[in-house]
Amino acid sequence: MLFSVSSWPTHYASMVPLGWALGAGGHEVRVLCAPSQTDPVVRAGLRPVAVLDGMDVAVHNRMSYVREALRGQWPYPWPPLHPLTGAVMSSLGDFDLAEYRRTVGREYARRAARGHDRAVRFARRWRPDLVVHDPVSTEGPLAARELGVPSVLSLWGPVGTHEADGPDILAEDLSGSFERYGHGPFGADSVEYVIDPCPGALEPPVRAARLPVRFVPYNGGGVAPDWVDVPGRRPRIAVTWSTALTTMSGPASRVLPRIVSALAGLDAEVVLTGTADDVASLGRVPERVRVLERCPLLALLAHSDLVVHHGGSGSTMTALAAGVPQLAVTFASEQARVAERLSGTGAGRHLPGHLATGAAIRAAAEELLDGPGHHRAAWRLREDNLRRPTPVRLVDRLAQLARPARR
Repeated sequence: MLFSVSSWPTHYASMVPLGWALGAGGHEVRVLCAPSQTDPVVRAGLRPVAVLDGMDVAVHNRMSYVREALRGQWPYPWPPLHPLTGAVMSSLGDFDLAEYRRTVGREYARRAARGHDRAVRFARRWRPDLVVHDPVSTEGPLAARELGVPSVLSLWGPVGTHEADGPDILAEDLSGSFERYGHGPFGADSVEYVIDPCPGALEPPVRAARLPVRFVPYNGGGVAPDWVDVPGRRPRIAVTWSTALTTMSGPASRVLPRIVSALAGLDAEVVLTGTADDVASLGRVPERVRVLERCPLLALLAHSDLVVHHGGSGSTMTALAAGVPQLAVTFASEQARVAERLSGTGAGRHLPGHLATGAAIRAAAEELLDGPGHHRAAWRLREDNLRRPTPVRLVDRLAQLARPARR
């Protein structure tokens, strides 16, 4: 089984338990990745093949935000960041798209072509029977087509391949490698199978054959203190924030101090887990707030009554698996779509970033803590997740798909 992943660990974190299940079932697994992902893949207990190249994920995401803004789909009152530099733009005119295509875009295409060629060469040599890839890695499905084996897209959360009005989670084939190899253009309709970890209430729109699986959280390594496993005397609010949010969305997304300040005034225990940079951005931490650096989120949520995050699929799905109500403060269209779907189940609330005042954050948190309906809805999502096939059972289904290729 060949995995193909992007250069952003949260994009493929949901694939890690499947990699474990495949290995435990006696299947060989290799992970095509960029050199920057060698250490994260090794730490996850999987075997990397560091041959991929192309556009950095931060540039890819910022570029997608600019495309959304040009289509009139950008939901925030400020323009996106400059795709290449990450600088704040006064208007979309600050980015010369035509000049980009003539210069930097060509270099990204050349690098992407090199990564696709390396992926195909490795696949021809190693001969996988099936390929699993995340939405941002197009090298895997190209290798699968070259070998004539099944290709499976692994979704990371409740945004699908065929959203009616965006966002588009699939990466563009910048290098035209699919056509270069004679397979026609790559797009959403090229996807054959989709691994979907979402309960029915959050089911994203796809047109490929759907392979349901239970979401099993993988939040990386880390050690949780003993008190995390003991219920507090007051409600516990967990706060987790994206370490890359400012890189993707700019200074407007620096609302973590505002969130912590708003929650610190509640009669609750507030626990923040983040990086050293996250903590440094707070300045003086309020006395009622506990800080944990790089504590795995699932460990913290076992005895939490509410979690506040940025709407990322990893945080959303981990909280779903724990059965905890959620408040999502979002700064990008994909996170907004995730938060909207979650809010529709009754298990959470969505605050678009430009509306996230201290008063709004506090009011939403109080509503989620005090409303028993939100807790019941969150628990229903947890129960629905537990009824789905485990990654171990999904291995059997993938093995069935691979058998014709082996013959």
